[in-house]
Amino acid sequence: MNLVINVNKKTIGVVAPSFGATITPYKERLEVAIKNFKELGYNVILGKNVKLSKGLASSNTKEERAKEIMEMWDKADIIMSSGGGEVMCEVLEGLDFNYFKNNPKLFIGFSDNTNLTYTLTTISGIESIYGPNFPSFYTLPLEYDLHDTLRMINNEKEFIGYNRYEYGIDTKDPLPKYNLNCKTNIINHNFKNDVSGYILGGCLDVLVGLCGTRFDNTVNYIKSLDDGVIFYMEACDLTSVGVIRALFQLKNANWFKNVKCFLIGRSNNLLDESFGVKISDAYIYSLGELNIPMLINIDLGHISPSIPMLNGRHAKVSYINNTLKITYDEKKKI
Repeated sequence: MNLVINVNKKTIGVVAPSFGATITPYKERLEVAIKNFKELGYNVILGKNVKLSKGLASSNTKEERAKEIMEMWDKADIIMSSGGGEVMCEVLEGLDFNYFKNNPKLFIGFSDNTNLTYTLTTISGIESIYGPNFPSFYTLPLEYDLHDTLRMINNEKEFIGYNRYEYGIDTKDPLPKYNLNCKTNIINHNFKNDVSGYILGGCLDVLVGLCGTRFDNTVNYIKSLDDGVIFYMEACDLTSVGVIRALFQLKNANWFKNVKCFLIGRSNNLLDESFGVKISDAYIYSLGELNIPMLINIDLGHISPSIPMLNGRHAKVSYINNTLKITYDEKKKI
């Protein structure tokens, strides 16, 4: 697949705000991803924490992780995360969101990186990509979500779901290629017509942790928009009843007051039925009372491939024949 590289965005800075790439398979993938990006015409700068695991369940102390992000903001055109993890929320205390607002850069990360992809948009008002972490780009040619992330960087507008995903494959190869062995079956809950709005969301496990803190500017951000929100989410560790609890909190914090459509990804606990409740039923039970259209089990989440999402950009969502299509336009919140 041929890619047109945007010459104004040539330097990628890799940071480790959560886990560092220190264990198999991530350390192997990191090295190959560096090589691949260089072949694609990018310069790559590694932050000082990327190959560390000195912190508590993290690459380094929260102060050093926050410092790495701020320093990289001045060095690179695009900032990407070296991995997900568990305690990235700690770095928020050391970040200058006014600086980000006045010096917009594109940050790309997944899972625990919701702590930054979401807050950059809702606090600083700049766009971010909820998409693959840097080491995921270890295979050439880049396909599916990896290819689409670079298309998104280069400001292409149309993105289509993949209709297949990878599940239950056990391999010892640290550099496996995609093996999409399952068919996507999207659950359509009252989605009848195309919906337009601003894209916003992330990993539900992280979103519920942000809710109600001083880093929660969701209500003010939504009020500032000239159109409604297309809110996407996917769960990592949450069980079906955990999803119900999380959505209760977000609903009652008024996060969904101006939502026009929900896009729900595949849960990492895809087959969970805690207390007899399926994950999909948990979403319908919790959000159905809002009478907002939902597409559930789209190609988004911790089960690959996961379509990248451009937080803060206006878009149109279409659905036909079990296929999701997102078409972005030039309308920005910035």
